[in-house]
Amino acid sequence: MRVAVLGAGYAGLTLATTLEDRLPDDVELVVVDESDYHLVQHELHRVVRRRSLADHITIDLDAVFDRATVRRAEVTDVDPDDGVATLSEEGEGEGEETLDYDIAAVCLGATTNFYGLPGVREHATPLKRLADARAIRAEFLDLVDGSTADDASGESARVVVGGAGLSGVQVAGELAALARERGAADAVEVCLLEQEDSVAPSFPPEFQRAVYDELVTRGVTVRTGTAVERADERAVELTDCDALAYDQFLWTGGIAGPGALGGERPVTRSTLELGEGTFVLGDAAKVVDDDGEAVPASAQAAVREARVVARNVERLVDHERAGGGGFEPRLDGYRFDGLGWLVSVGDGAVAQVGPTVLTGRAAKLVKTSVGAGYLSSVGAVENAVDLVREELGWPDGEAAEASPPVDDGG
Repeated sequence: MRVAVLGAGYAGLTLATTLEDRLPDDVELVVVDESDYHLVQHELHRVVRRRSLADHITIDLDAVFDRATVRRAEVTDVDPDDGVATLSEEGEGEGEETLDYDIAAVCLGATTNFYGLPGVREHATPLKRLADARAIRAEFLDLVDGSTADDASGESARVVVGGAGLSGVQVAGELAALARERGAADAVEVCLLEQEDSVAPSFPPEFQRAVYDELVTRGVTVRTGTAVERADERAVELTDCDALAYDQFLWTGGIAGPGALGGERPVTRSTLELGEGTFVLGDAAKVVDDDGEAVPASAQAAVREARVVARNVERLVDHERAGGGGFEPRLDGYRFDGLGWLVSVGDGAVAQVGPTVLTGRAAKLVKTSVGAGYLSSVGAVENAVDLVREELGWPDGEAAEASPPVDDGG
């Protein structure tokens, strides 16, 4: 019997490590991912300013698992009816191969959604991979060097970030902080655009206000109620004015489903089933929970969904190994109960825990402890210590003695 976990992001890694402990030894567990490492996605923006953090937010998959077979391949298609995933393995020659499964979980995450806006895909850099963060950094530093050399002109260079969700907020904050560190705060403008009337539009109003204030304090120009219509190599055209010239263009304007699901994010009910024996969870799905509420795409939701799916997979495996007769096992439903929300803004942060909104050092401590806690929870303790040391500037001994609370990330 084979259980396949397709994707090793937050949902896939949590699910696979849980199943290693719960599945009988005679059940084959296969993890498929196009990378050989797990990326702590909610810390990716930090790499734009601090290259060294890349080592702390990546985890070697072979070092994480004890018994799972890890296959490095791109999942190009999933057929729930036949129980087959199609894989394309880099370096394995032309063509694709199939992976049959008895039970599978699609944890492939989301891709950047460009909404078919003319020129945006061609001219904007997204922020989904380490390569994206490194490309953003390199282009920005070239821009900063050129701008400081041309200070006499009196004209600022401009970076436009499209989309003020948490990813857009975080990368805009990092770029503004990097400009200050390079002595170019007056030479480079970081402009964050959002088509809705507020930044972080999917979050509570008090959180939105705190995030906006933090962005402005950190030197980011914020324009809400402003939608991008198209882009070329020099400017973006907006709905409320003429073209806005840019020197660098980033796009964090939304998410779409993985290619293996045709770019769609299928709606799944609280049991997270796409079809019999196939689950979809994390950002790859639009999840409706046990209360009938839409679940926001987030790391904490993905981790909790994975725990529910782990119990459901265990029940299905036990049922099949017992002969598969009689009634199908009843599967658990997922209920979203958010712990709160966190976002970095350069050297600052905003955290909401219940009705309380935190900023300043308190928020930064919460943000750092959540990131370190997630790393610890998946066995990457050394990464967690390094992250705390880097983020808070602690010396080695102090970081080693710290005990950040374990949480789920996001």
